[in-house]
Amino acid sequence: MGFASSLGNDISPQARYASSVSEPTADVVVIGAGIVGASCAYRLAERGLSVRILEAAPIPAGGSTGRSAAGVRVQFSQATNILLSWKSIQAYREMPEAAYTQLGYLLLVPVAEWPAHRKSVALQRDLGVPVEVLPLEAAQRVVEFVPDGLAGATYGPADGVVDPHGITLGYLRRARELGAHLHLETELLQARALSGGWRLETSRGGFSAGCVLNAAGAWAGEVGRRAGLEIPVQPARRMVYATGPLPWPHRYPLTIDLDSGFWFRSEGARLIFGRSNPADEGFVEGMDWDWLEPTLEVGLARFPWLEQAALDRKASWWGYYEVTPDHNPILGWMPGVEGWANACGFSGHGVQQAAMVGVLMAEEIADGRARSLEIGPLRYERFLQRQAVLERNIV
Repeated sequence: MGFASSLGNDISPQARYASSVSEPTADVVVIGAGIVGASCAYRLAERGLSVRILEAAPIPAGGSTGRSAAGVRVQFSQATNILLSWKSIQAYREMPEAAYTQLGYLLLVPVAEWPAHRKSVALQRDLGVPVEVLPLEAAQRVVEFVPDGLAGATYGPADGVVDPHGITLGYLRRARELGAHLHLETELLQARALSGGWRLETSRGGFSAGCVLNAAGAWAGEVGRRAGLEIPVQPARRMVYATGPLPWPHRYPLTIDLDSGFWFRSEGARLIFGRSNPADEGFVEGMDWDWLEPTLEVGLARFPWLEQAALDRKASWWGYYEVTPDHNPILGWMPGVEGWANACGFSGHGVQQAAMVGVLMAEEIADGRARSLEIGPLRYERFLQRQAVLERNIV
């Protein structure tokens, strides 16, 4: 029996507890007003639950969501990730605020990774996802590159870019139209489980709820600690460098050299590009200009024509990934903890999967179990049972 089913025609235990205190109450409190939290809040409100969204920042989508490179792709190595992204892309196609643009993703694959990559492509195709295998000569007609060390390329024609900020605001607007409340500049300080619900202390006073959904992005681990829970999500800083306008017309797909991790794509008349620094962990703020040289070193080796582009420092930005040990999100109920659920740890692909995650988390909380997609491989229990499987296609 799910949380919503327990409401019935009588007052639920959660509602009985909530009505006994003079403070804001809700069936579900969502922590975080980024794209994942907004999607979940909308779908929960759609199911008839009372929802409050707590956001520590003064604006929604001010963290990882607003600083994303905005790409959406289906080229993952695990079925759950493939389907989460594919179903989300289909939702974004129908959402005006998403501004979905079918730019495509081009992955350049080194020889050593080619057999495993081909297996991933076979899985993607088995799941009904459009992915093309390209010989290097064909890929070079899309983007010029030095082919040394590469075996082939794959291209996702339905992959592309979206407007994460627009999506977040769209979901929040829909949620509020259904009665949800958004509380900005409301930082969670402590959460305590009580009989039939949760008591939350925040920078704006107390809240009570039957259920808490942790969608706090890079801060999800800290949110868990403030509730006495260990949630393995760590922040990792990532750079997005921008060029000035290029002197030629272009519409480059989001192109990733899997050998080095260097990526770029067209952004209007300019390019944006980057490369993850595995040593850049924790809540470190600001641009890392020292990382620009090692990023460009591998980028120019593969794409020598980039030398013609000028860097625009003012247009560059940084943001956080929310990283888990296996680079997969944590979805679903927290084992052994009544009324606490997680939707966090997306390791760089939260924007890509947020639409479907909202549907699944609404099912998880309202019905007791997500049913539209099997999320077993993404549940917290995988860490307890040592069953975590690394997602290979993370950049």
